Amino acid sequence: MRTTIQKIAAVFTLTCLCLSGCSAGQDSSNSTIPQTGEKTVQLQRYREEQSETLPALQEESEVRDGTSADTLATPSDFPENYDYGTGRVGDWDYSAQNRRLPEPEGDETVLNTIPDPTKIQALYLWEEGNVPAYTEVSETMTGYFDPPDFRPYLTAIPVREGTEVKGAVVLLAGGAFQVRGNYTDTLPTAAHLRELGFQTFIVDYRLRPYTQQEGALDVARAVRFIRKNAGLYGIDPDDIAVMGYSAGGIQAGEFFLNFDEDVLPTAIAPDYIPDELDAISAHASAAGMIYSFYGRLSVASMDVKELKAGELPPTFYCYGTEDPFYRQFEAQYDLMQDVGVITRRIVLQDWPHGFGGDGGWVEDYAQWLKQVFSSN
Repeated sequence: MRTTIQKIAAVFTLTCLCLSGCSAGQDSSNSTIPQTGEKTVQLQRYREEQSETLPALQEESEVRDGTSADTLATPSDFPENYDYGTGRVGDWDYSAQNRRLPEPEGDETVLNTIPDPTKIQALYLWEEGNVPAYTEVSETMTGYFDPPDFRPYLTAIPVREGTEVKGAVVLLAGGAFQVRGNYTDTLPTAAHLRELGFQTFIVDYRLRPYTQQEGALDVARAVRFIRKNAGLYGIDPDDIAVMGYSAGGIQAGEFFLNFDEDVLPTAIAPDYIPDELDAISAHASAAGMIYSFYGRLSVASMDVKELKAGELPPTFYCYGTEDPFYRQFEAQYDLMQDVGVITRRIVLQDWPHGFGGDGGWVEDYAQWLKQVFSSN
């Protein structure tokens, strides 16, 4: 099995390395959330129960064999165009790297559309004509994954009816900032996390020729939307995590380091016209780095000063010993002890780069998130 995984993942890794060039290029919103008194009491009670039953958040690390025993295949209630297969890396067809999640219907956005937590829902992140950017993209620019008129969007995949909601997770697929591997990275994980009680939101952030900074604004916009609608999704607005795979993790890191909390899109796009979502803090309480790190493209940040200035939240790392970036993962994890960030690390013995939701780490991540959220 590992031989199959290694062969397939080697193709994926080589593709990503070629695409990236292996270079370093590139307030709480409680008052705005329509919650009933009963819902607020339920959330408070849940926090109290969790704080009594969960162990205190602390540094944890382990090396273990990966497993596909609990990897979740496409749920039966997923529409056909969200079918990702078995979720097991040994079964992947890498043409899935070029598959796109369905786009929103019409002009439905996070601002003009009421969220429906009973179904999968796609919404554009920005209003047409008011997307904050400084990269100029024209119709003559070809060869990129997204068309020139691409608008970033999120896909909300809610928990099953009757499932106790434990929080929300924003997911960012990898792909060297050239593609977004949603059908290998984010969809299988989102399907698994929703079974465990987490509202999940996949963000189709901007890729090249846009920058990591512009993509980070897309992430912040998604977090603001979730916080604004926390009552509808049945979560506490502070119980939000942002996680990413490979380049998606780097994109999550850009958000946490430079564009979370009260940083507005006008910081890099002066012509952007702020709207009501911008009045909400882009605060997230946990990070997830799945075969990824805080850094730029394929270079991990080892700048203690920069990492400390980012006031990073508790961070979950998962990667394999056969990953070409293994030494960088290890070095940054060790550095986090000096930075003062509480981390949880799972290292999969003999696993390579690019395993998505496979490997047996998702349920550990869910349990860790419960600890993080209970300590807020």
